[in-house]
Amino acid sequence: MEPDRILVVDDDARIRQMLVRYFDDNGYRVTAVANGAAMRAELSKHEYVAIFLDLVLPGGENGFDLLKELRGKSDVPVLMLTGQDDVTDKVIGLEFGADDYVAKPFHLRELLARLRTVLRRRAAAVLPVGKSAPADEAFRFEGYCLDVPRRRLSSPEGDDVPLTTGEFDMLLVFVRNSGRVLSRETLMELTRNRNLEAFDRVIDAQILRLRKKIESDPKAPALIQSVRGVGYVFTGRML
Repeated sequence: MEPDRILVVDDDARIRQMLVRYFDDNGYRVTAVANGAAMRAELSKHEYVAIFLDLVLPGGENGFDLLKELRGKSDVPVLMLTGQDDVTDKVIGLEFGADDYVAKPFHLRELLARLRTVLRRRAAAVLPVGKSAPADEAFRFEGYCLDVPRRRLSSPEGDDVPLTTGEFDMLLVFVRNSGRVLSRETLMELTRNRNLEAFDRVIDAQILRLRKKIESDPKAPALIQSVRGVGYVFTGRML
């Protein structure tokens, strides 16, 4: 069986070499490139289970630009790498659809653990401890269908709605707890996002993105509503 492929996009040759060596040794097949053009070329040739994407890149494109481009056509897990541990940058990355955000310098073992966490969340729906998902579990609300085993969301028109790993997990928690007010801390726990720093804006950014994909009017949400001073509640009509 061929190892899972990871794509590294970073202009620092030392970091590329380090990541290739380490993740190759841990059972992955790693390709490392220095810019967006090379990233596009690789994605046209192979499928990747995840991308490590540097924030600062040469050639006039930064990691945010490439992340937005990726999210326009793919939900491949993306872990942002950056030399700046800035809250604003982190929130912007999550708003654009990053699955995690890792500040340099990082420990390789931590980066491997974060990758495995993202891939586990990608492979299986998040459930409370001690429960397992039925093979045919699905939730229907307001014309949408959330297929849990296949991790797919279908619109009322029958089209696929692309969701990142974090967005899917967030929506799944909401529909499984329909009508229940959930605090940000509870959402952090149920989506197993403890690898992200637990500050409110991370959750708010993910919910903002999710609203843009499922709400008729994201500025006046009818499905995921804010509860001032507490958190959020899913109020969509379950079928």
